[in-house]
Amino acid sequence: MNHKNKLLTVLVVSGIALFLQFGLHLALGAQIVITAIGVILTISMFLEMVKTLKSGKYGVDLLAITAVVATLATGEYWAAMIVLIMLTGGDSLEDYAANIASRELTELLKNNPSTAHLKQGSKIIDTSVKDVQVDDVLIVKPGEIVPVDGQILEGFSEFDESSLTGESVLVQKSVNDTVLSGSLNGGNSITIRAIKTASNSQYQTIVNLVKVARAHPAKFVRLADRYAVPFTLIAYVIAGIAWFYSKDPVRFAQVLVVASPCPLILAAPIALVSGMSNANRNGVLIKNGTTIEKFSEAKSIAFDKTGTLTTGNLSVEEVIPVEPFSKKEILQYAASAEQFSNHILARSLVQSVNHSDLLDASNIQEETGLGISAIVNQKTIKVGQKKFINWDTQLDSNIDTTAIYLSVNDAPAGIITFKDRIRPESPKVISSLHQQGIRNVWMISGDRQKTVDEIGAQIGIDQKYGDCLPAQKIELIQKISKDKNLRPVVMVGDGVNDAPSLATADVGIALGAEGENAASEAADIVILKNNIAKIPEALAISRNTMKIAKQSVLIGIFICTFLMLIASSGIIPAIYGAMLQEVVDTVSILWALRAHRQLKKTESLQLNQI
Repeated sequence: MNHKNKLLTVLVVSGIALFLQFGLHLALGAQIVITAIGVILTISMFLEMVKTLKSGKYGVDLLAITAVVATLATGEYWAAMIVLIMLTGGDSLEDYAANIASRELTELLKNNPSTAHLKQGSKIIDTSVKDVQVDDVLIVKPGEIVPVDGQILEGFSEFDESSLTGESVLVQKSVNDTVLSGSLNGGNSITIRAIKTASNSQYQTIVNLVKVARAHPAKFVRLADRYAVPFTLIAYVIAGIAWFYSKDPVRFAQVLVVASPCPLILAAPIALVSGMSNANRNGVLIKNGTTIEKFSEAKSIAFDKTGTLTTGNLSVEEVIPVEPFSKKEILQYAASAEQFSNHILARSLVQSVNHSDLLDASNIQEETGLGISAIVNQKTIKVGQKKFINWDTQLDSNIDTTAIYLSVNDAPAGIITFKDRIRPESPKVISSLHQQGIRNVWMISGDRQKTVDEIGAQIGIDQKYGDCLPAQKIELIQKISKDKNLRPVVMVGDGVNDAPSLATADVGIALGAEGENAASEAADIVILKNNIAKIPEALAISRNTMKIAKQSVLIGIFICTFLMLIASSGIIPAIYGAMLQEVVDTVSILWALRAHRQLKKTESLQLNQI
């Protein structure tokens, strides 16, 4: 029976008992009903406690069980019922806080390729991806996801591999090139030979990495559990002393009733739910209360590069002309020839020049995967890969980034290189995190180390790691996590390739609005507005929430301790003690609800400047 059903059961039994006691005047019947449900739930709580202790954790269950048993044993059954309502209600609320917006791997599994077009002679048969064998010949149509890793036998096309590598550049591939499962085919049908089965292909490997990471989450102690042991010991000591001196077991029950750990069970979850609601209003989805606890104590934050700290959109970086052409002429000719193309690099070229500088182009011929040719200003212009034009110079010997080549009348004319643009807010975000006490900010990227170093230096990253595949990102995060001084570790990313590392980190943050759903599902926090400036704000909200949660718990503990001392004298009957506990709960809850408020104006102004 889950906690929600337990709460409903207790409420129904309470109604029955009230009817028996005050409607039919059958006090014994009411006592029997309450005692029966109390015994059943006590046994259930005991079994849960044993299971929790076996997992190496501890909590407030022992004190709750003792309070219920003591009140039932001494005939204070109405006090027991009140305690049960508070306990089951608190557990239900905690479950609600732990499961808000968490759907795990639904989208990742949904996007997993399921069908392949198998070519058998002149026939094409649709079959399950699971049935594809190595050396099977498959057709991949335009706009389809590549089902398994394969080698191109016929055709050429462009592939979006951003979900696998995190890089936004479309990759042009032709005969003999390898294509990866999970990549999106562009404008042409291709024929491939399967070189791996589905279970061993790249996309399924990423799915498995996420599953493994989710199956072995990092251990973390809940807020209430940290106060459980000392509070429980104090309650038992006071109750034991009261029983010893009074020689009356009822006195023991009276103390434990006001010591019922409802403030610990209720206050923290309510504060956490309030904090999650506050974050959601600010465009940040925090999936559970444990995430707020971890994030509030974060000591290290690692960022992916492409699409996270950068925009993921390429822009012209450098123009290298061949005499007698100038840089302006190279850009003008290239943009004019490409102005009607939908290629990602073509759009970047056109955006790099003024619209008025574009020249008329005619006889446009585009060869997908290679380049485009056109007549511009009565000259034959070719723009594309090196093999598409007559390139016979060593001008490109030091180029190690995305580049296109241009020829004029079949003579080499120049090279245009591209780079990913840094998000305008990235430097301020890193600076804000440093100001909030995060001293270890990493960049972990699949891009070249040189590029990672350059971008990291511009935005103030502490440590930079390039050339990292998804599995290597996980290894690095796991290595960092072994140092207690660096935990909790937070990972920020946006693509399917980031999903495993998001799931491995203590806290995973995904940019959800424009990123991959798989990353959003694997993450603990999703930035709904795709704005990394929300990360410092989410950190501030988490820390404020935890401060209020701790205050709520401590207020409840102090009031309970004061009431225990009074109850030890015998002047508070058990049922009145249970009612006083409601007052304590109300105070704790009202204080916890402060976490729902917006940040103070001074804090908000500082964060809004990002």
